[in-house]
Amino acid sequence: MPKVIRKTAFALTASLALLTTACTGQSSSGANDDASKETTINFWHAWSAPSETKAVKDLIAGFEKAHPNIHVNVVANMTDDKMNQALRTGGDKAPDVISSFTTNNVGKFCSSNALIDLNPFFKKSGVDPDTTFPKAMNEYTQYDGNRCTVPLLGDAYGLYYNKTAFEKAGITNPPKTWSEFEADAKKLTIPDGSGYKQLGFMPDYHGWETTTEHYFAQFSPTYFDTSGKSSLAKDPAFKAGFTLQKKLVDELGGFQKLEKYRSKLGDEWGPKHPFHTGQVAMQLDGEWRLGMALDAKPKFDIGVAPLPVPDDQAAQYGKGYITGTIAGIAATSKKQNAAWELVKYMTTDTDAVVGFSNAIHNVPSTLEALKSPKLKYDPRFKTFLDIAANPNSTTTPASINGGQYLVTIQQFGYDYESGKAADLDAGLAGAAKQIDTDIAQAK
Repeated sequence: MPKVIRKTAFALTASLALLTTACTGQSSSGANDDASKETTINFWHAWSAPSETKAVKDLIAGFEKAHPNIHVNVVANMTDDKMNQALRTGGDKAPDVISSFTTNNVGKFCSSNALIDLNPFFKKSGVDPDTTFPKAMNEYTQYDGNRCTVPLLGDAYGLYYNKTAFEKAGITNPPKTWSEFEADAKKLTIPDGSGYKQLGFMPDYHGWETTTEHYFAQFSPTYFDTSGKSSLAKDPAFKAGFTLQKKLVDELGGFQKLEKYRSKLGDEWGPKHPFHTGQVAMQLDGEWRLGMALDAKPKFDIGVAPLPVPDDQAAQYGKGYITGTIAGIAATSKKQNAAWELVKYMTTDTDAVVGFSNAIHNVPSTLEALKSPKLKYDPRFKTFLDIAANPNSTTTPASINGGQYLVTIQQFGYDYESGKAADLDAGLAGAAKQIDTDIAQAK
C-alpha cells in the first residue's frame, strides 16, 4: 500500500522538532479513569483513501460493539505534525489514541514521553508482547525499554519477479542467494543501444524501495552497539551490503547509465512503474505492490519470493525487512484506561487484526492473525506473511532522533554508488562518527 512512502527515513519532517519540545511527561492521573463507565475518546489516524477510512470505521464499529460504553470519535488523514502538536497541547479535542505510519519516530515518541509506556497495561491485561507480536514488530515499537507504541498491521519486503522473463532467460527458480541474484540480474538484462530493452534489476539507491535499510536487512546488521554507538564501521554486515550493491551497479551498466535509464521510467505509485511495464524484471518491494501490479494488468506472470540472502547465510533464506503502522496512547489523555481498551482491541484481538488486514491489504501484526484461516489473500501474498513471521526477519532500531541515522547512511550510499566516495572503510567510519554526534546532540 502506498502509505509506505510516508514511513521512509526521508519522511522526516518538522514533527521531529515538535517532539523534541513535547516532553509533556506521563500523565499522573490519566490512567485513573473507569473504563467501564460511559465515555468518549478521540482516535486520530493517518489513513486517507476512502477504502482505508472505511476499514478504520469498520474496525471501530467492532470495538464499540464489544465495548458499548466507550464511544470513539475518529479523525482521519492526520499527519505526524498535527498529531505531535496535539500531543503537546492536549485538551478535550486532542487525541487519546494515535496511529502513525512513521516507525522511525518511535524513539522520539518514547524519549519525549509524548506517548505513555504501555508495558504496565500489557502486564495488567495479561498480554505478553513477546509471544503476541512478530519479533521485528515487537522491536520497532519500543525504545530503551519503553514500549510506547504497538504494531497495527505491518509491511514486509520481498522480491517480485517477471516469471515470463525468467522463462525466456532459462531461469527456473527465483534466486535464494545474492550470488544467484547477481547472475540472474545479468541474464535478465537486455541492452538496447545506450540503454536497456529490459533491465534485470535497478540497484540504485534512488530506485523504487532499494534503500540501504531494505538491502541491509538481508545481512542482519547490528546498527548500534551496547553503549548506543553506531556499529556502521564495525559490523561487517554493512560493508558486505554496500559492496554487494556497488557491484550490482557496476555490473549492470554503471551508475551513469542506470541513472539515465531510471530517469525515463515511471514513478513508484503509478501504473507505469517499470516492473508493471516489464522494463525491470526484478523488484525489491513491499506486500502492497502485488495488488498495484495486478491492477496495472501486466503482460506477464508475476512471481513473489523472499529477497536473497548472503551465500554464507543460505539457511536463513525467507527473512526480510519489516516495518509498519504504530499506535499509542497520549500522555496528556485523561482517559488512558479507556484508550487502552481501544488499543488492545485494535492490536491484539485476532479477528479485529485479521479483518483490518483483509480490508487494508497489509500484513497482520500478531502471530495468531498471521496464521488465521480467516485471512483472505492472493496465494502469492503468503510470502509476506511468512517473512513477517520469520524470527530472522529484521527491522531498523528506534533512535532518540528518529530516523536521522538512516538518512546519514543513505546519503553515504548515494556518494558511494556514484563514485563520489571511493574509500568504503573511511566512508563508513565518517558516517558512524556523524551518527554518534547527531545522537549526542539530541540527548
